[in-house]
Amino acid sequence: MKKHRLLVIATAALVGLTLIGCGKKSNAASSKTVKIGILQLIDQSALTEARKGFEAELAKAGYSGDRVKIDYVNAQGDQANLKTMSDRLASDKNDVNLAIATPAAQALQQADKKTPMLFTAITDPKSAGLVTNPAKPDKNATGVTDLVAVAKQIDLLHQTFPEAKTVGLMYNAGEPNSVYQIKQAKARLKQLGLRYQVRTAATTNDVQQAAESLAKSVDALYLPADNVMAAAMPTIGKVAKAQQIPVVPAASTMVQDGGTITKGINYRDLGKQTAKMAIKLLKGKTVKTLPVEKPAKVETVRNEAMLKAVKQTVKLPE
Repeated sequence: MKKHRLLVIATAALVGLTLIGCGKKSNAASSKTVKIGILQLIDQSALTEARKGFEAELAKAGYSGDRVKIDYVNAQGDQANLKTMSDRLASDKNDVNLAIATPAAQALQQADKKTPMLFTAITDPKSAGLVTNPAKPDKNATGVTDLVAVAKQIDLLHQTFPEAKTVGLMYNAGEPNSVYQIKQAKARLKQLGLRYQVRTAATTNDVQQAAESLAKSVDALYLPADNVMAAAMPTIGKVAKAQQIPVVPAASTMVQDGGTITKGINYRDLGKQTAKMAIKLLKGKTVKTLPVEKPAKVETVRNEAMLKAVKQTVKLPE
C-alpha cells in the first residue's frame, strides 16, 4: 500500500513537471521575436502614413519591444535602391515583408518569391503582376489596395466645380497605378461630356514645368494616386493657387498637401488594415487564404484654404 502511494505521488509530480514544461514552451512561443521587413518606395505623406499605421496596429496587438524586429528601408524613389534593399530583406529571412507602393512590391517580389509579402498603397495589384486573382492570391503576396472609384472622384469634381469644362490630367506614365486611374478618368470625363488635356512627369523635378503648362489651359486638375505627384503636391498646389483653379487628387493626403477636395481614404487606417492581415499571417494563416482587401472607409476631404483660392462657382457636397 505504501509503495502504491509513493508511485501515485511520483506520477503526479512527473505530470506536474511536464505541464510546467509545456507552459514554459507555450510562453516562449508566444513571446518569440518576429522579424518583419518594410520596403517603402519614397518619402511622401500617404506612404509614410500607411507605414505608421501598420506599425501602430502591430504594437497595439503586442508586437512591440523585444517581441518584434522591424527592418525598415526607404528607396527614396531610386530603382537601384529598390533592388539592393529588396535583396537585403530577402536575405533577412523575415517572417513577413511589407511593401509600400507598387514599384516596391514588384521589386521585393522579384527578389523573394517565398516569404509572405503584404502590400499597401497599391491601386491595382493584378495589373502590377503581384497576384493573378485578387480574390484568390496565388503567389506569395496579398494586401490592401488604395483604389477609390475614379468615376466618383471625377463626379465630385464636376458637381463641386460645374464651370470646369476642361480638366487637366497629370501623372507619371511609368507608374502602372497611374496609367490605370488615368484611363478610368478619361472614360468618365467623356461620359460627362467634358474635355481633358494630359501632361506627364517622370520625376518631381519635371512636375513644376508640366503643372504650369497645363494649369494655364484648363479649368481644373485631376491627379491619380501617383507617387511622383504626391511627393510634389506642395508645388502643384502653388501652381493651381496662382491660376485660381481646383485640384482634385485621388488621395486624401494629397488634399492636405495642396489639393482642393476629393473622395479618398485615410492612409494611416489603410496601414492599420494591412497590419491586421500581417497579424493573421504571424498567427499561422497563409497568403492564399487572405484575399486582397479594399479600403474599409472612403471619406470626403477638403482643404479650406485651397477652396477659397478657386475663382469659380463652388457647390460643396452636402
